Amino acid sequence: MRPVSRWATFDCYGTLIDWNAGIGGVLERLYGAEQAPGLLRRYHELEPQVQAERYCSYAEVLTLTLERLANEVGYGIPEGESGVLPHSLPHWPPFSEAPAALAELRRRGWSLAILSNVDRALIVESVKQLGVPVDLIVTADDVGSYKPAHGHFERFFELAATGKEQHVHVGASLFHDVAPANELGLTSVWINRGGIDSQAHGADATPDCELPDLSGLPDALDELVPPPA
Repeated sequence: MRPVSRWATFDCYGTLIDWNAGIGGVLERLYGAEQAPGLLRRYHELEPQVQAERYCSYAEVLTLTLERLANEVGYGIPEGESGVLPHSLPHWPPFSEAPAALAELRRRGWSLAILSNVDRALIVESVKQLGVPVDLIVTADDVGSYKPAHGHFERFFELAATGKEQHVHVGASLFHDVAPANELGLTSVWINRGGIDSQAHGADATPDCELPDLSGLPDALDELVPPPA
């Protein structure tokens, strides 16, 4: 791990990786273009419910949420497609500006970490898609819980030698990322892409900075935590 003092931690799916494109593409293939947007909206409502019921792997969460969605709307899942979401995840694309933004942060001396509600075996493939080295990854199966629980952040504090004043958390969800950052006294940046999941679940959370995407993030982070003199 590089001996630098400033850390930027990131949510992955919805922030760096376009999970709406990934999940939505699967729903469109299974149920058609007309049905997919409404099904995607309902998917984002159901997934946190599944995560809250009991801890299981994120691959199972994806499968169980799709099953619940399909049963709820009466469509069912086509034969042989029950595991389609976890199988598709390694191919979900990065947002177009994400690799360049991460590379620029590294150039400016930031250490990068991902705190993600996913399994380590799955996120390895997504990091390959980003094409930028990441210093630290904390996943749900590392801590046995899902954000907005604090397990990811607590494990990060154990592993990274940095103070809260040198740490900024970046995420696209008020509920999963900005709210726990507020609770822990962390500086946060909300990437408000305007998607159907960005403000979900009625989270009462206030970021220190709001951006429409990651392209302006390096300047924003340097403003929030200036580089050492």
